[in-house]
Amino acid sequence: MTTDSPTKGAEEQHILQRLATLREADLPVRGGRTMAYVYDSGLDGLQELASAAQAAFDGVNGLDMTVFPSVVTLENEVVGRAAALLGGGPETTGTFTSGGTESCLLAVLTAREYARRTRGVGAPELVLPVTAHPAFHKAAAYFGLRVVTVPVEPESFRVRAADVATAITDDTALVVVSAPSYAHGVVDPIAEVAAETARRGVLCHVDACIGGWYLGHLRLVAEGGHLPAFDLSVPGVTSLSVDLHKYGYTPKGASVLLMRDAELRRHGWFAHAGWPGYPVVGSTLQGTKSAAPLAAAWAVTERLGTGGYVELSRRVHRAVSELIEGIGRIEGIRVLGRPDASLIAVAADGPLTDPFVVADEMRARGWYLQPQLAFGVSPANLHLTVTAAVAGSETVTDLLAELEVAVARAREAGPTAVDPALAELAAALDPDALGADEVAAALAIAGIGEDGALPGRMAPVLAVMQVMPPRLVERLLPEVIGRLYACPPADGPTGAGGSMSGKAPVRQGR
Repeated sequence: MTTDSPTKGAEEQHILQRLATLREADLPVRGGRTMAYVYDSGLDGLQELASAAQAAFDGVNGLDMTVFPSVVTLENEVVGRAAALLGGGPETTGTFTSGGTESCLLAVLTAREYARRTRGVGAPELVLPVTAHPAFHKAAAYFGLRVVTVPVEPESFRVRAADVATAITDDTALVVVSAPSYAHGVVDPIAEVAAETARRGVLCHVDACIGGWYLGHLRLVAEGGHLPAFDLSVPGVTSLSVDLHKYGYTPKGASVLLMRDAELRRHGWFAHAGWPGYPVVGSTLQGTKSAAPLAAAWAVTERLGTGGYVELSRRVHRAVSELIEGIGRIEGIRVLGRPDASLIAVAADGPLTDPFVVADEMRARGWYLQPQLAFGVSPANLHLTVTAAVAGSETVTDLLAELEVAVARAREAGPTAVDPALAELAAALDPDALGADEVAAALAIAGIGEDGALPGRMAPVLAVMQVMPPRLVERLLPEVIGRLYACPPADGPTGAGGSMSGKAPVRQGR
């Protein structure tokens, strides 16, 4: 029998301390103050249950279900729960994926192959409202589809079914609608759009990644009586994506793609036997994949059940209503549209308020509200993802009080000014022709140094991005991220004896 040496214990403690030091630069993932990217139920013990479930399946590889049949059982039960909630019938089938982006990618890939094999479409098109998530543009870029974008109405931010119908052609492989759209939290007219796609023999996907689990449970109670139909029960809807690591409150890496039947789903599967190794078959973009997120998702959804999720949805619904009412009383800001779900977009109500300055002021007070650039009919705004952890009356009250102070300070400071000559210069640049020197100069103008470090206040950077054409922003963003993700120096933190300084490449705010 062997025991750990004191030296080994010290080394492990050193490693864990470095991780803890690095986390100090991050925003909190619990407590409801980080209102993007993270989802907190606010329930005691749920994180511990999920961690234990993940640990139990940490070494299980979902690549081969014949070796690990537990994966089949867990996936069938998780997918079955999603199908039962979201309008699935006896023929409905689905796949557990690593997240909303993978679910969306697979929906597009399946539609492309279906259009090719059943309709002979050689140059497939993807019809998207301008509010559709970028994951669909990513899918089109990866899988070679042409994107056809459709505008939304300026006040409701919803797409019109008639405009979608006009955009559909013989080459359309898939039409996408959102429940809700991320930017404004509104549900597209899914029944009307799906009726048009069915009439034209085209597949229709509902992106319910962020809202499906929440809306599906909310509509089971009186508070959800206002919700429009949005799921697989709607005639013409052929697939739907829903994330569990959002309002299912499971750890990251958990989403479900539902299909109307197995015949449609098979067009998205990959199989290969033409090599000397083992036969390969897979329903996702991954090969080797950890079963830990699946086990955690199963454990959390089993623990909460329908009753638990209904109560969490009620809490979120009440918090959203209180926030919308409270924001309406704050001079200088307004809510965009009429949110159907748990997402709120807050814009300036007049020229004196710069929402990006408001974001900086809130960040300095320990809150993260996500800045969104103006695009089309949508003005610059701040995005609030409301989770159950925000639902306590004290948290809502604190948020509204801090927001009122932040808006007042932003109005006092005034909007961030950008030299008009800079906007003219940006409009004249060809993003595809920029060399290294031009990229460096453009980033310097935006306040980003050679090391990619971002300034403490982001309003000036966002203001510059706002006057740049989207294609130029798309050209520059990978350069910024590329500078952040650089290999550490040879004497850097490569092991227990490495540097333990804990310096992070980026520290925003505070």
